[in-house]
Amino acid sequence: MKKIITLACALSCIIGASAQSIYDAAKLAEKDLNGTARFVGMGGAMGALGGDITTMGTNPAGIGIYRSNDVMTSFSFSAYGAESKYDRETFNNDKNRWSFDNIGFVFSTKVGNETPLRYVNFGFNYKRSKSLYKNMSMAGFMGVYGDRPVSQANYMAQQATDAAKYVWDSYREPLDYSNRNIYSDNEAGWLGAIGFQGGMIEKDSKDENLYHPLNYGEPYSVFNSREQGGVGEYDFNIAFNISDRVYLGVTVGAYDVNYKKYSGYDESYDNDEGYLLDSYSKIKGSGFDIKLGAIIRPFENSSFRVGFAVHTPTFYKLTYATSARMTTDYKASTGDWDRIIVDTYDYVGDMERDYRLNTPWTFNVNMGYTVGNSLALGAEYEYEDYSTMKFKYPGNEGGGDMEFETAEAKNCLKGTHTFRLGAEYKVIPQFAFRLGYNYTSSAFKDEAVKYLPSNSIMTDTDFSNKMSQNVFTLGIGYRGSIFYADLAYKFSAYKEDFYPFFNEFQDAKSGEWALVTPQATKVTNTRSQVLMTLGFRF
Repeated sequence: MKKIITLACALSCIIGASAQSIYDAAKLAEKDLNGTARFVGMGGAMGALGGDITTMGTNPAGIGIYRSNDVMTSFSFSAYGAESKYDRETFNNDKNRWSFDNIGFVFSTKVGNETPLRYVNFGFNYKRSKSLYKNMSMAGFMGVYGDRPVSQANYMAQQATDAAKYVWDSYREPLDYSNRNIYSDNEAGWLGAIGFQGGMIEKDSKDENLYHPLNYGEPYSVFNSREQGGVGEYDFNIAFNISDRVYLGVTVGAYDVNYKKYSGYDESYDNDEGYLLDSYSKIKGSGFDIKLGAIIRPFENSSFRVGFAVHTPTFYKLTYATSARMTTDYKASTGDWDRIIVDTYDYVGDMERDYRLNTPWTFNVNMGYTVGNSLALGAEYEYEDYSTMKFKYPGNEGGGDMEFETAEAKNCLKGTHTFRLGAEYKVIPQFAFRLGYNYTSSAFKDEAVKYLPSNSIMTDTDFSNKMSQNVFTLGIGYRGSIFYADLAYKFSAYKEDFYPFFNEFQDAKSGEWALVTPQATKVTNTRSQVLMTLGFRF
């Protein structure tokens, strides 16, 4: 059990029906190391070296290095693994998947040998910038806080209470959680509503705006989740070579989001009564950004290059859709077992909410150096401040900031630092070996939790605080006069603390609130990827 510092992000004000969390937004803002096998094999540290199609997504000026045309495509095989440990329970979830990762081209146009502007190059590249495939499981007793069990049912009761009190303070008719139309009420939270209709919380006999959980001691919980989908990135680039000393580039990126998640959370008590809450959600939409880059060769007689790049936020227009199903098993007065099933899909179908998301700005500094025609070295540093992410309502619904979610990002997230290193050595002009390494720090503060406002339509209360990530790469490549082929292996690993929910408990004497989670589930996530690129330069 972990006591968490009370956050300023635990706001009570609500403006519109909430349908987004900072945890989903962080997943969409992250990018994998992906692209051509040469780029991956060198750890992506090619921003200043250039000459690879994938660099238009990191430093757009890298396309200015080209002096010939290039057409290529890439595909890969990935093995995903997630090992989760809770108390004395260990679970392993593995998944294998083939994928089409990358296709692109560069058209190089020579302007002249004597003019300052030597080349104007155009490029296009598609890559899968983020893979969201992941399975996870855990099970165990959730613990107690004082004499009170730590339970998701407490979260249901708290949300129902917060929403009822807010409506009461707004001089509106009280919320009727027994009404099947409650899921269409923009001021009612789904978690509280389904908990009441499923028989896991009840109204206080003296205060109609106060709700209590109907749990029977410390619960034993089982959690399973499946995530799938990803983010596709389409980059359109123009780059310039000025006097073979300065390279400039601009990339306009378009993004396509397709993400689905299922989570099943089961609580059971000493008398074998309990419930199962199935939550289904998906996020679809599109976005765009602009990337600007420059590479400078400061010394005329040296191959040393330094590069700079800045990426605007990705401006997403997204749609969140969800439904939930609760199955409650209990003993009737006759002593026989009975069952309650509440399915929101029967009432409102897949409830959809539109919103807009602005991801962080990205700032990148990169360096490159070549030794003759045999050795190339690259290094990069990148910074993104996830606390600056902004959420907005769509304009056709009045627009304006989603203040709760934006405040959550500011209080629960922080800036990340990414370091990339890479090397390529050509044994002979046609064959090369490559090495790479990436390190990315965590975007989550230690006290971060997934806080659902009182009118949220989300019912999946689980969240994971991701720690730093390490990526190791190897690669080989063949270059003929026209045809080339590259092969890369990537191994990425990161740990995270997983929680199926959190609770708020108020001290009866002091009145102070504490945010409490179950003991953290320690999760280790790995991904092994083998990627091949085939292409032609002419």
